[in-house]
Amino acid sequence: MAVRHLWLVRHGEAVPDQSDLTEAGRQQASLLGARLAGLPLESISHSPKPRALRTAQIVARHFPDVPVREAEELDDQVPTDDPSVSAAMIARFTSPVADESHELVITHNFQVGWFLRDAYAAPPERFRVVNQCNTGVTLIRYPAGQVPRVILVNDLTHLPAELRWTGFPPELRP
Repeated sequence: MAVRHLWLVRHGEAVPDQSDLTEAGRQQASLLGARLAGLPLESISHSPKPRALRTAQIVARHFPDVPVREAEELDDQVPTDDPSVSAAMIARFTSPVADESHELVITHNFQVGWFLRDAYAAPPERFRVVNQCNTGVTLIRYPAGQVPRVILVNDLTHLPAELRWTGFPPELRP
């Protein structure tokens, strides 16, 4: 059966100017790579922002033969600011595939929320209430000819307690 597995991840924790990852962010990315290492990934796509690129580089160490590609559509902007960009992002990463495929997308909080909003066919304003922790894993399956299936949302089981919940608003942390 033709099924696209889209693994969505928010980048690792970034330094305040967001040009690189913090030490915690590098650890998060390394642990993420170890957790995903058994997946049959075909590609790793990332936002053009340095924090997403750096996360992708660290994760890619666990996938030496998997291509790593920049995706301009994954830029860290509010998806409703430019509907053509968000439509292109959804189209690029959710289009039907000929066979089973697995792709890792390393991006930003708003973009992961937009993919979830789209999978649930929710109104556009609903993406703003979805928060992703740094390196939280979300998995959406796109079976050919069927509605998307959300399998995981913001899964943090690969992180020890001290590395969880970074990037998440303090008032919403458990």
